[in-house]
Amino acid sequence: MQQQWCSVDTYMISSLIPEDEVLQSVLENNKRAGLPEHDVAANQGQLLALFVRMTQARRILEIGTLGAYSSIWMARALPPDGKLITLEADPKHAAVARQNIHLAGLSDRIELIEGPALKSLENFGDVPPFDLIFIDADKPNNPGYLKWSLHYSRPGTVIIGDNVVRDGEVINGQSDDARVQGVRKFIEMTGDNPRLTATALQTVGIKGWDGFTLAMVNG
Repeated sequence: MQQQWCSVDTYMISSLIPEDEVLQSVLENNKRAGLPEHDVAANQGQLLALFVRMTQARRILEIGTLGAYSSIWMARALPPDGKLITLEADPKHAAVARQNIHLAGLSDRIELIEGPALKSLENFGDVPPFDLIFIDADKPNNPGYLKWSLHYSRPGTVIIGDNVVRDGEVINGQSDDARVQGVRKFIEMTGDNPRLTATALQTVGIKGWDGFTLAMVNG
């Protein structure tokens, strides 16, 4: 079944998404540097870019940079005066991400802040709200990331939480995996918050069996 999921993704990507030498180089740089292969698939990257365009976002917050593959997809969809701030805790990942951002010619549009994301969020201070927020970092801290995302949101802000299905383990309330429990708490907080209208979708494909939450801050 996994092979069929991958084949379908490969077909969709080859049919709908033009080949991109820069993005391919980014993935190769990440692999060469030994980064974990947690980048979104190309069709998921295009989905993020479409979300940016559909929401007419000008300010994006990304929590979890890795090698900046998803950052580049989203930043490219911003208007010329748009801004994406991305947070990365791992110095090695941050160094590779900076090289990739430079390669993509987006150093003026992407600001990478290195350090634990919760600490970075706490130190933001008085910044304008974000239009789109993508949460894709360590799952045990997802509840804290949601709290800060709401703090830096406005009515209409879209908040996306990635990797929330975890091969179906999300339904296991007795799981001893802190990532699963972090995602479950994140989902429960999202559903219980009257400020949010939300849904979630399962996905299968090159990245296996997973899914994402999609929420909008109410007026």
